[in-house]
Amino acid sequence: MAYEEKVKPAVKAHSLSMDDRCRLTVTGVDDVESFDEATIVINTSQGNLIVRGSGLHIGKISLDVGELKVEGMITDLSYEEKAQSGGFWSRLFG
Repeated sequence: MAYEEKVKPAVKAHSLSMDDRCRLTVTGVDDVESFDEATIVINTSQGNLIVRGSGLHIGKISLDVGELKVEGMITDLSYEEKAQSGGFWSRLFG
């Protein structure tokens, strides 16, 4: 039986840049889970980023590059940790 090495995808670099609480640039974006004018939930390489505010809209998104731009009045940024997938043994030997 041949040994197959699992290739893990490279982790995208993650950063935040905000100007005047009304323009936010996020890198390391994997996907946008949900969005409306008050809340945007963004899947990043460092966990889910929740952006809260008013009049929020996505100005630009490029998932190939992993970049997202948000415009509107930003009042809160918070992270949810990514849940560990698999059982104990897969996390131990993953």
